[in-house]
Amino acid sequence: MQPFVLYNSEQRQKAPFQPLREGEINLYVCGMTVYDYCHIGHARVMVAFDYITRFLRIQNWKVNYIRNITDIDDKIIKRANENGETINQLTDRFITAMNEDAHALGCLDPDQSPRATDYIPQMQDMINKLIENDVAYPAPNGDVYYAVEKFAKYGRLSGRKLEDMQAGASERVDVEVQKQHPFDFVLWKSAKPSEPSWQSPWGNGRPGWHIECSAMSTCCLGNHFDIHGGGGDLIFPHHENEIAQSEGATGEQYVNYWMHVGFVNVDGEKMSKSLGNFFTIRDVMEKFHPEVIRYFILSSHYRSPINFSDSALKEAKNALTRFYQTNKAVQNSDEVQQILASIKLEFVQSTDAYQRFVKAMSDDFNTPEALSILFELSRETNRAIKAEEWQQAANAYATLNALCEILNIAQHDTDEFLKSDVGAENSLSNDEVEAQIQARADAKKAKNFAEADAIRQALLDQGVVLEDSRQGTTWRRVD
Repeated sequence: MQPFVLYNSEQRQKAPFQPLREGEINLYVCGMTVYDYCHIGHARVMVAFDYITRFLRIQNWKVNYIRNITDIDDKIIKRANENGETINQLTDRFITAMNEDAHALGCLDPDQSPRATDYIPQMQDMINKLIENDVAYPAPNGDVYYAVEKFAKYGRLSGRKLEDMQAGASERVDVEVQKQHPFDFVLWKSAKPSEPSWQSPWGNGRPGWHIECSAMSTCCLGNHFDIHGGGGDLIFPHHENEIAQSEGATGEQYVNYWMHVGFVNVDGEKMSKSLGNFFTIRDVMEKFHPEVIRYFILSSHYRSPINFSDSALKEAKNALTRFYQTNKAVQNSDEVQQILASIKLEFVQSTDAYQRFVKAMSDDFNTPEALSILFELSRETNRAIKAEEWQQAANAYATLNALCEILNIAQHDTDEFLKSDVGAENSLSNDEVEAQIQARADAKKAKNFAEADAIRQALLDQGVVLEDSRQGTTWRRVD
C-alpha cells in the first residue's frame, strides 16, 4: 500500500494516514436526505469520495465505503404530506433518482448504503446507553436530549466553545423549555399527530437526525473507525454532535480522521434555494454531459470552495474535450494502436508521470496537480503522433489512459462524447451533420471547393468542427 497524507479537519492540519488495521480503511460518509432530487453540492460529495475510493483501491488498500441514507426527518414528512403519498413512496423514488444521478456521474456504489429506518432499534439502544451514562435525559414532553455540558470535549471538531455560543443565544434559551441547556440537542422526538413513529421506552416517537449517523456508522464499522467524511456544512452541529453521542455512549474515540468537502458557490454566492441559485444534478445534466460535471468537480481540490457557473462548466468541457481529441488521434493511428497492445501495466506504473500522479494524489488527493500531469501526457501524445514518433506516443498514451481510468474521466465512447448535443440549442442532429459532410465531400469531388468551404463554415457557425485526416473527415461539437 502506498502511504498517503490526509488533512484532518479536527486537527486542522495534514498528517500521515495510519490505519487501525493494516491495509484496511473503514470510511463512513454522510449521505443524502431523500426528499428531493440531489443538487450540485451532493454531486461534489459523491464524486469526491468516489475518486478518493478508486485511487486508494488502485493503491491496494481494502476500502470499506459506507454512505448512509436519511429516509426519515421533518422535510421528508412535510414533502410526503404535500404530495399526498407515503413516506416510503417518496423516499424510494428519490433513492432511485439519487442512484441514477450518481451512476451518470461515473460513481461506484458504496459498499453499503444503510437506511436510517432500518436502524431504529440500534438508535434506541444507543440513546438508552447515553441515559445510563448520564449524558442524556428524557424530558417531560417525551423528547430525549443530549446534555452537552456533560461532554467535556464538546466543540473540539468545530473549534466552538459552549460559553461563547451561549453568550450569543440568551434570547433563544426559552424557545425549547424542556431543555436543560440551550444547546442540548434532541436524540428522540415524541410523536406528533399523523407523523410516523416507533415505540420506545420514552413513548412513541422517532429519532433525531444526529443519532442516526452515530448508530449506523458504529453498527457498520465499529465503535472506532478510520475516516468520517461529508460536506463542510456538516461540521457543526451534525458531526460535532455525532462525536458527543458516539463517544458518550461507547467511551471510545469515535473517528481518527475527519474529511470535509468544500462548499459549492454559484456565481460567487453560496448555493441556496432562498437565493434562487439552487441547481439539481438533473438541471445541470440538461445543459452539460455528466462527465463534464465530474471533471468540473475534479478540477478543484476537494477541500476548496468551488464556484459553479455556466462559464466554469464550459471551461471544464473544453478541458475534457482535449483528452477525447487525444483519444481520437490515437484511434486514428494504426502504428500507435499496434504498439499499445504490447505495453504492460508494470511499465506504465514505473513511468515518471505515473509516479508523480501517485505522489500528487497521495498528498491529500491533490486532483488539480494530478490533472496537470494528465495534460502533459496528452500534449506529449499529440506531439509524438504529429512527429511520427510512434513508440513515444504509445508510451505517453498508455500512461494517460491508465490515469484517466483511475479518475474515471475520458472513459465514454469518443465519438459519443465529441458529438454529444447535450445543452445545444437549435443544433443539427447527427444525421443532419453527416448529410452535410457528405455534401461537402461531393462538392470537393466535383472540384467545387468554394461550396465545400461554405459547407464547412456553415457547420462551424452551428457549433460543428470538421477535422480532415487520411482516415477521412471526423467532426465534433463546440460551444
